[in-house]
Amino acid sequence: MTETGDGLRLGRASDGKLVSRPISPHLQVYRPQITSVLSILHRISGVAMALGSLLLVWWLVAAASGAEEFAEVQGFIGSAVGMLLLFGWTLALFFHLCNGIRHLAWDAGFGFTLPSVRASGIAVLAATAVLTILAWIVGLAML
Repeated sequence: MTETGDGLRLGRASDGKLVSRPISPHLQVYRPQITSVLSILHRISGVAMALGSLLLVWWLVAAASGAEEFAEVQGFIGSAVGMLLLFGWTLALFFHLCNGIRHLAWDAGFGFTLPSVRASGIAVLAATAVLTILAWIVGLAML
């Protein structure tokens, strides 16, 4: 029997003989690439949006509950912590949107060459930054 640390797992071939098979490599084996990093960030942004939606629900419930409750929630959202949470939610929203559009293009069969995968990954990051900053400029200008 081999140790799991040596990257092999004991298995059986189709004829029943014992063979050593490689196990799936771990994150420590591969150097992070833009595709893997954006894939992980896509999942994280989905969770961040779900959690951030709780803040939105709190705000909506407070708006329906009355002026005092609404003022309390508005005070929290206007605080440094609230603004940081709102900024993170906005960033997650635009990243998830842009990366989702990228995945739709992939589903349609476009953009699978290595240069286009890298270019679309960089475009996702650039579009996320631009859309987030633009949304915050417009939002803060309306205050």
